[in-house]
Amino acid sequence: MNYRLTKELLDLLELFEKENSNQDYTGDIKGFMEWICNTSNLSKIKIEEPYWEGKENGRSPESAISTLLVHLNRYARNYSKSAISDSDFVTQEDFIYLINLKVFGQMTKMELIKRNIHDKPVGMLIITRLLKQGWIEQADSDIDKRNKLISISDKGREALEGQMTKIRQATDIVSGNLTYNEKMELIRILNKLDRFHYPIFSKNIESKDLIKRVYEEYSFKN
Repeated sequence: MNYRLTKELLDLLELFEKENSNQDYTGDIKGFMEWICNTSNLSKIKIEEPYWEGKENGRSPESAISTLLVHLNRYARNYSKSAISDSDFVTQEDFIYLINLKVFGQMTKMELIKRNIHDKPVGMLIITRLLKQGWIEQADSDIDKRNKLISISDKGREALEGQMTKIRQATDIVSGNLTYNEKMELIRILNKLDRFHYPIFSKNIESKDLIKRVYEEYSFKN
């Protein structure tokens, strides 16, 4: 047995566990190999700072990231609006809710609302609209009669399928001119951000306390 190799492997596993404390990678061999691949690639590449608007005037990268994410969300909404322009869908949230029910199956109203990162009042309006259209169905939960379980109806599947070509085209356009590798890297980065923000969102912190709480709990520095 090559004891030196075994020790190096154990040291590498220990380093992986430390650097993966935020669970950016899965805790299995697949995640370990992905981490090795990314770490190896990054060590060979000298990361050069890109230009962002206002950089020369001292604008921070955090400010640029926040603004670009807002811009991209607005671009995506424009394409989604076009995709449903000739349908009975009112907003992109309508078909996103249906897609979630189709993919993940029956769930409670709050589970669906949370999955779509909405506040309860906004989510309930969307669910009410979908019920009126007959696109979703609801039934009592066997576990808790106070909860209603909702699922996509046959009519909802038909409505969704009728727009899926345009919806897929819209999602293709949003990815723009990124290469396959760039798409994979962007997914990895966005997943990391989502894993950071979702637990905070799930705490339902009052808006007036949100920034203060997050700054204190996650030790952000000015």
